[in-house]
Amino acid sequence: MARILVVDDSAYQRLKAHRILEEAGHVTLEAVNGRDGLERILDDAPDCVVLDLLMPELDGIEVLREVRDQGIATPVVVLTADVQDTTRRLCMELGAVAVIHKPVKRDELIGTIDRLVELHAGNDEEDG
Repeated sequence: MARILVVDDSAYQRLKAHRILEEAGHVTLEAVNGRDGLERILDDAPDCVVLDLLMPELDGIEVLREVRDQGIATPVVVLTADVQDTTRRLCMELGAVAVIHKPVKRDELIGTIDRLVELHAGNDEEDG
């Protein structure tokens, strides 16, 4: 089980991701925009972040830049309706570990999150 922060200005998209993640046994936190999301990343130290790109206040690209610039190691999965290769490439260059396209597919989201949690657990064991 992991604590996953879902950052999306769409209540519907947050609810959809929340249901998928909770059914898979994860705990979800929510943020309603990029600024709120960045604050929650810093304050709540989630195990992973699911991040939308098009949001008010700070967009997802700005959040990725802040996470990178502040040296925050929390893995970020971008969940977006933007299917352009240039957007995907930019997200990965800014430190996203995966880009998933909306509408979110349960198996794709859970598979991605579970791989990250497994990888993170393996890194913790190596560090200890």
